[in-house]
Amino acid sequence: MASPFLLPHKKGIDMNISKHRPSASLRSRLLAGAAAAAALLVLGAGTASAAANCIKGDRKAPYTIGWANIYSVPTWMKQTEGTIAAEVETLKKDGLVKDLMITDAQGNAQTQIQHIQSMIDANVDAIVVIAGSSNALDRVISDACDKGIAVVNFDSLVNTDKVTAKINTDSSEWGAGAAKWLADQLGGKGKIIVMNGPAGISVSDDRRKGAQPVLDANPGLEIITETNTEYNVAPAQEAMTSLLFANPEIDGVLSLGGALSAGSVMAFDRQGREQVPITGENARQFLELWKEKGLKGWATMQPNWLGALSVYTAVQALEGKDVPAFIKVPLPVIDDSSIDGYLARADQFPADGYIYSDYDQALFDKLIAQ
Repeated sequence: MASPFLLPHKKGIDMNISKHRPSASLRSRLLAGAAAAAALLVLGAGTASAAANCIKGDRKAPYTIGWANIYSVPTWMKQTEGTIAAEVETLKKDGLVKDLMITDAQGNAQTQIQHIQSMIDANVDAIVVIAGSSNALDRVISDACDKGIAVVNFDSLVNTDKVTAKINTDSSEWGAGAAKWLADQLGGKGKIIVMNGPAGISVSDDRRKGAQPVLDANPGLEIITETNTEYNVAPAQEAMTSLLFANPEIDGVLSLGGALSAGSVMAFDRQGREQVPITGENARQFLELWKEKGLKGWATMQPNWLGALSVYTAVQALEGKDVPAFIKVPLPVIDDSSIDGYLARADQFPADGYIYSDYDQALFDKLIAQ
């Protein structure tokens, strides 16, 4: 099935940071219409009040946005930050954003808590966050909400619902789809290795939880071992290399991350082992290795533009729009029928990056309106 987001690429556009948006005149008309609608709502209610959760106080454009990054080393995170920065630049031109505050917790949830607290102390208008822990951030996120700050949490989610919005694909569906494909490939029998992202990160844990019911329904699949590594090729390759020495018989790899898959394929290749059916993600390296080596593969996509969508959602909420508490982004399937469409655009992305689908304001508005 082809990706619902895979749109024709416009020549000359840098897909790492750019988006295709309506003309300036159209955007002006859209903003004018939104302003008029907001004015009518204010008149009807008698007083101005934000419809979205958390937002309160005298908050007016242009806004200051905080991006509380858990870590910036993985290329996926760098690309995601690129979409955030690009979205902020677009919103600056529209007069809706003034500044972007960026922090990097270098993988430490306690440091991320301190960074979010500093954003609260600075009274930013919105905080966008990927959580370094699903529960450790609950208190500081709740504090931000109580202070009237728009909080949009995407990718790795917190437990608390005291946020303006959460944005994600369905990580459980992600894991279930991968496990089902692998079970079908192996006829429900065989020895498999499970490759997970970091433990304690909700997106990693939820993918694994989603896979479990499928694995339970296929008792002939034997998990000989599983790993937790960073979403980077080098540590994944090192982990798989060790597992190859310890396990002479491996029939399939249930990899729940793109860089993990690339590392696995490289480890098999370096050890002279025959490649086995493998799942993964839209990492450019993995997709290129898949095509080059004729792998039996399956993948999906966690769009980097979830970051840009989060910034856009926060600003829409600050402008008085009633945004949903959860915005679900559909998962595409990458298989032999659709992989060529992704690889045709590979040169638009870093060699160690992710080939994410195109996006624009119309898509964002559609997702928010669902």
